[in-house]
Amino acid sequence: MASERDRRDPVLNQDPPGSRGVTSTVAATAAPPGPPAVGSPSPAGPAPGVPRPHGSAPRARGLILTGARVVLPSGTVDGGRVVVEGTRIAEAAHEDAEVLDLTGHWVVPGFVDLHNHGGGGASFTSGTVDDVLKGVHTHRLHGTTTVVASTVTGDMDFLAQRAGLLSELAEQGDIAGVHFEGPFISPCRKGAHSEELLRDPDPAEVRKLVDAARGRAVMVTLATELPGGIDSVRLLAEHGVIAAIGHTDATYEQTVEAIDAGATVATHLFNAMPGLGHRVPGPIAALLEDDRVTVELINDGTHLHPASLELAFHHAGAARVAFITDAMDAAGFGDGRYLLGPLEVEVSGGVARLVEGGSIAGSTLTLDRAFQRAVTVDRLPVGDVVAAVSANPAKLLGRYDRIGSLEPGKDADLVVLDADFSLKGVMRRGRWVVDPANG
Repeated sequence: MASERDRRDPVLNQDPPGSRGVTSTVAATAAPPGPPAVGSPSPAGPAPGVPRPHGSAPRARGLILTGARVVLPSGTVDGGRVVVEGTRIAEAAHEDAEVLDLTGHWVVPGFVDLHNHGGGGASFTSGTVDDVLKGVHTHRLHGTTTVVASTVTGDMDFLAQRAGLLSELAEQGDIAGVHFEGPFISPCRKGAHSEELLRDPDPAEVRKLVDAARGRAVMVTLATELPGGIDSVRLLAEHGVIAAIGHTDATYEQTVEAIDAGATVATHLFNAMPGLGHRVPGPIAALLEDDRVTVELINDGTHLHPASLELAFHHAGAARVAFITDAMDAAGFGDGRYLLGPLEVEVSGGVARLVEGGSIAGSTLTLDRAFQRAVTVDRLPVGDVVAAVSANPAKLLGRYDRIGSLEPGKDADLVVLDADFSLKGVMRRGRWVVDPANG
């Protein structure tokens, strides 16, 4: 697989056979001849050159994004268009709809991050409501239109309190839900978690955190080999919460047992778990081989060697990979000293490590960088990358009817990229967060 990919341009090797240039009357179609360019006068429209403010409401008469390469579930449309009406993607446009010419660009679905601890100098795990919103906005500026707020290991009462705060933001639509990473993880694979606060996954305590999130818990990471682990997996599955295997020292056989009990996600595959051995395959082999499991990958060039990323895509397939950031406060902010839960972190050169011990402590990644690296460095097909940052995590969250692809009736969440896959625009629910017309 690697040798074949290396011989071919990742841009040209992106779609299923026969999908190049396909037209669709659903979400994107070939643009009509002679569309107005950006800034061209149109009935009831603004004067040329007047920018829309970031976060401004969508035009009542609608908006047509035209001329771009649009990535759809069925493939990529060259010279396609996306119609936005209000907060949704529409099938047809009004005659007087505003037109934005994006020739030379890509339009892809908004990114969905399943595993994120903060950004912009703000923490999801310990900050105020305003801090959380600041972190959310930071990631929106980088294309993540849907984010799950992840906690780190802490005192149980504190985590329950955090769950209550985060659940309110989920109810308001600011975040997609709560992910508990810890405290139910292995001290042997604790990573950047406080060992003193770790505990076995007693189902009653797992239930306490789930209940504290008031229906907004979407995922819990567990070392399922610990006492109570399998029963906790079953509990989570019964309550519609994703049981994720991670920070684990499990054997191959123990991992298979957890998957059979209902675990469906591998938390940042390869990291914080035993390596793949030829006599002792460990959890990695079990997680890659099972079609019921989606594997998280942190594609920042630090957490994974490119060959490991290739291995995951080859064995799991593009439909079972979800790119995550595992971001901490420094994402979109810069180097310096930070706290991750109770632990001090030093960020240098964009790499976060614990001050004591030097373990990698989350990342400073944003999903636009993960996307760009996947195409330009890892040489993955664009369609596969879109699946990993949008469709697959949306399906895991049970929200694919609203997000994760560019189709009529879905939220108008999208990202505009230039020919080099650098971010140029972000729209969330029909509002520009980053306006490509101002770039």
